[in-house]
Amino acid sequence: MSSKIARATPYRNTYWWLPGGVALLALMLLVVLPLWALIGQVSDIPFATTLQTPYVRHVIHFSLWQASLSTLLSVGLAIPLAVALARQAHFPGRRALLRLFSVSFILPSIVAVYGIIAVFGQRGWFSQGLAWLGATDGWPSLYGLDGILLAHVFFNLPLSTRILLQSIETIPPEQWRLASQLGMRAGNSLRLVQWPVIKAALPGLALLVFALCFTSFTVVMALGGGPRATTIEVAIYQALRFDFALDTAAALAIVQLLLCGGLFLLTTRFSQTPDLTASRGMRFTRHDGAPRLIKTLDFSLIGTAAALVCLPLLAVAAAGLSPVLPDVVFDRQFGLAAVATLAISLGAGLLCVALAYALLLSSVHLRVRTHHSRSGKLLALGGSLILVVPPLVLGTGLFLLLRRYTDVFALAVPLTLLVNALMGLPFAIRILEGPMLAHARLHDRNCAALGIQGLQRWRWIDWPTLRPAVGLALAVCATLAAGDLTVIALFGSQDIRTLPLLLYQRMGAYQMQEAAVTALLLLAYCLVLFTTLESLVGRPRGARYADT
Repeated sequence: MSSKIARATPYRNTYWWLPGGVALLALMLLVVLPLWALIGQVSDIPFATTLQTPYVRHVIHFSLWQASLSTLLSVGLAIPLAVALARQAHFPGRRALLRLFSVSFILPSIVAVYGIIAVFGQRGWFSQGLAWLGATDGWPSLYGLDGILLAHVFFNLPLSTRILLQSIETIPPEQWRLASQLGMRAGNSLRLVQWPVIKAALPGLALLVFALCFTSFTVVMALGGGPRATTIEVAIYQALRFDFALDTAAALAIVQLLLCGGLFLLTTRFSQTPDLTASRGMRFTRHDGAPRLIKTLDFSLIGTAAALVCLPLLAVAAAGLSPVLPDVVFDRQFGLAAVATLAISLGAGLLCVALAYALLLSSVHLRVRTHHSRSGKLLALGGSLILVVPPLVLGTGLFLLLRRYTDVFALAVPLTLLVNALMGLPFAIRILEGPMLAHARLHDRNCAALGIQGLQRWRWIDWPTLRPAVGLALAVCATLAAGDLTVIALFGSQDIRTLPLLLYQRMGAYQMQEAAVTALLLLAYCLVLFTTLESLVGRPRGARYADT
């Protein structure tokens, strides 16, 4: 009887289009108007002539070259590391290492750069260790292409490894059982069982890593070492802040926009989940990692990767626990920067999650309740199109749009908040989309049959189920905004700055003790912010009782 009522009671929501329409309109205005100002600036200058200058051509060539090398190293090293972690599925610390790999992308880039310099720099741990052993040859400089590649591997090797490991773990246990019965060794198992899955994930992964390295700003600005190692984003920043060359900045921004648009289309084209045979739920323990030689090679590789990720973070902690810690904490500059960081991170996180939730409300309605799946997917994809517009390109457009009407640098905090909210939108959509779709498919008919709708449904049905996903999305977006240096470096000043900008300025002024403490406090702030928001917002009421 209840099933007949459920079928006969359609889900009615006259204003289903309102949240998604408002969010999409706001997104279009916030992106299109700055791009319009950017295109208008380019129409007033000899665009082709600007692109033919030796400096601009070198910047474009170096951006593509360093991104290609970074992708080759990161993805190339991630393949054997993911295979090793898949083979050695049980060892102490594996879960903690994978957890560290998973959250590495939310670490502030400038903090990681400081840690890399502290470990691999000319006065770092490795250099001092070689000097203690009596080595007379000087340690090579970290600034330039070598340092950029090392930092990009630090960030993208864990990300690539987690993605490839996740693909390997989707292989059905029945295939491993068959491989064991056939007596396959490690080499044949890699070639016949694992490689097809890895190969299917490589194009999308390589394009993703290339896009991240191509649009890298903090790493290149801190480790570039001069005009010979400058990317398009850093060149845009230098043209605006130091030279005030609007023609060069606008031309480079258009080039960056076109290249990122092409990368987005390629990534969308190749990011496909491989078609795997469904598993029957059988469990099977792999034995191809049991031989001593294989185990030695696997743990050597795992140990090296763990050292690469952990040593810079340990260096930040060791250097930050210095006698000047109280002086930095109670310093007025640090206090103002901390307040600005808190306001930007929380504001950007809340705005980002609100936009993503509003877009997905209308998208889910189209895909589940009206069966217009393609239209719903396009609406959700509209929120991810911000990936085409790098943050510095968007910031350049906002600068050109607003400079005639107001002092742009006086609006550093709201502009930084706004751009960071837009940059986090694809992450929030990715986190919320799956749970919201599954929740609608599971509860729509029952809610329609019982007449539960509006705020009553949101309070008693939607919010308790979606709360963990909302908490995770808010934590990720807020933490990314807290550690961002790109936008505040463009709009910030001596009076308005965040903790990442304060850290970068102290590193540039060689105030290394103060910079070390600032790096440690910024790292601690981001970790506390992520943990607090995820648990406070994402943990349902009564979860503490359920755990017992």
